[in-house]
Amino acid sequence: MIFFALLSSVVKANSQTGVVSTYFIHPVECISVELDGSVTLRVAGKGRNKADAIEQARKNAVYAVIFKGVDVRGQNPMMSKPLILEVNAEQKYQYFFNPFFTDGGKYKRFITKESTRGGTNVRQKGSGQVEYTITICVNRSQLKDYLVENNIIKP
Repeated sequence: MIFFALLSSVVKANSQTGVVSTYFIHPVECISVELDGSVTLRVAGKGRNKADAIEQARKNAVYAVIFKGVDVRGQNPMMSKPLILEVNAEQKYQYFFNPFFTDGGKYKRFITKESTRGGTNVRQKGSGQVEYTITICVNRSQLKDYLVENNIIKP
């Protein structure tokens, strides 16, 4: 399977014990590219409970499409590019993206369906958090149009 990491890893030192531990943010896996300009992704999220973890997974999927791109090897290569290629765009347009990615924010408008495919809603517990993996479809073409409408990217 093809994986694309949102972030490779973050190393954090425990100030009390001096132990270094690595936290890995799960990759976004492209399942398919649809003819309507959407991508079906399998993505994980962590949270205090199931609802928070699933909300975070949804955000991770939309974030990957906008800022990181999704590896769609063997399918439409134009769909693998991030929608925003501009360096530091997340910081430059934070006035737009902070409210866009809030819980229940406008990012949800671009998630067209959630699937119950195999491997969906896989649950793991650890360190006071739960993790769920979901399969969702992000409408990349509508998301691109929305970013153009709001002058974040050019047509």
